[in-house]
Amino acid sequence: MEQDAIISRVKFISFFILIYAFSFMINVNLIIPTFLLVLILYFKLPSLRRESQVIPPLLYLALLFIVIFYTAYFIIRNNWSELYIPFSLVPMLVMVLFNRKETALLISLLSSVVIASLAGGNFYLAIISLISGICSSLLVRDVRRRGAVIRAAFFVGIIQVALLFFIEGYRISDPYRYGVIFLNGLLSGVVVVGVLPIFEYLFKTVTNISLLELTDFNHPLLQRMILEAPGTYHHSLIVGNLSEAACRAIGAHALLARVGAYYHDIGKLSKPDYFSENQGISLSKHDNLSPTMSKLIIMNHVKEGMELAKKFKLYPILLDFIQSHHGKSLVYYFYVRALEGLEEDQQVKEEGFRYPGPKPRSRETAVVLLADSVEAATRALKEPDHEKIREVVHKIINNKFIDGQLDECDLTLKDLENISAVFVHILGGIYHIRVGYPQEKKSENHNKKPAKENSNPSERGKKHSP
Repeated sequence: MEQDAIISRVKFISFFILIYAFSFMINVNLIIPTFLLVLILYFKLPSLRRESQVIPPLLYLALLFIVIFYTAYFIIRNNWSELYIPFSLVPMLVMVLFNRKETALLISLLSSVVIASLAGGNFYLAIISLISGICSSLLVRDVRRRGAVIRAAFFVGIIQVALLFFIEGYRISDPYRYGVIFLNGLLSGVVVVGVLPIFEYLFKTVTNISLLELTDFNHPLLQRMILEAPGTYHHSLIVGNLSEAACRAIGAHALLARVGAYYHDIGKLSKPDYFSENQGISLSKHDNLSPTMSKLIIMNHVKEGMELAKKFKLYPILLDFIQSHHGKSLVYYFYVRALEGLEEDQQVKEEGFRYPGPKPRSRETAVVLLADSVEAATRALKEPDHEKIREVVHKIINNKFIDGQLDECDLTLKDLENISAVFVHILGGIYHIRVGYPQEKKSENHNKKPAKENSNPSERGKKHSP
């Protein structure tokens, strides 16, 4: 498979070397085959994750288009060089904000047409703008660090220098123009990094860069979990690892799922001792409470989590994980206890022991719901082995599916199969049976050297015979 991929790449490169050579021989500007190469690369690359692609409202795109339109209009109206126009600024911003290559291509096309029109129908300027926009959006796709944006902008500057070199007939007539167009690409990335928080706030969205910052364990909420609810903290880490791996397997937003899992149980900070993972070897605090009261305390951690998230100004998309990580599931343990304590004339309604919801609406929140339940059930196994873990994982996922907790998200049966396989693999590595090591027996004469064994086979046989 790897050899086939290498052969395919060699053929692809050889094809474009021939195209460039042919264009040079017939005296066609090399910017034309470059444009063709960029377009083929753009559509040849696999699509980004499905669920994580935020479809931007038309108003947001219109605002970003106005930014590039008025920037280009201001530069051209003041008789400045067209090379001052930040060709890659808006496409980079669109890709970092929304991670949709189709949207980035659309904004690049519109920008190039408008810039060429404002510049008096300059065809080559439109080509530079379009290639710069496409290349810049490709270079920042799925970016997670601010430094990576600057690095991408550096390469965009080099690409723009090469494009200008092609247009000007492979000669450098004015070095100043080349310096300008290189700084154009580089400074576009600097501006994107600077204005990104503003657009995140305006568009109510969150980028990979901001999500990665939330994984810092020095965040006040995670610090509180470490000190006040260490069991919940450890549980959240495992759920985060499970969710990230499962989302990667089904093409969902892996980083978003991991961060959502880290914060999904922050509501337990209000009463950490009432949750089994934080109780240790002490008696359960629910032993002296009625099932109804215990149910209220357990279910209330969702509401407490929402209040904490708003207090610490977490992104709205993370609130979905807190609110829906149980969906409308039944608090089964206390429901059964309530049924066991019933008298003849009493009645317990199942609806009263269900979480208020909502059910997960995205694939990421659904994966966290499944990972949360599966991790807790697996940890409860007394002697876990691979088959027991597999059985528990399949049982939990099937029960959630049958109970309708996955009805409002677009997980397919194939997705559930892949998720199950990932859960079994990871949990099997965490909760495996360990080999018992024999303890060394200390004798009174342990400092003495052992007697030399008789080399005579017949004597050894007599010594060890029963």
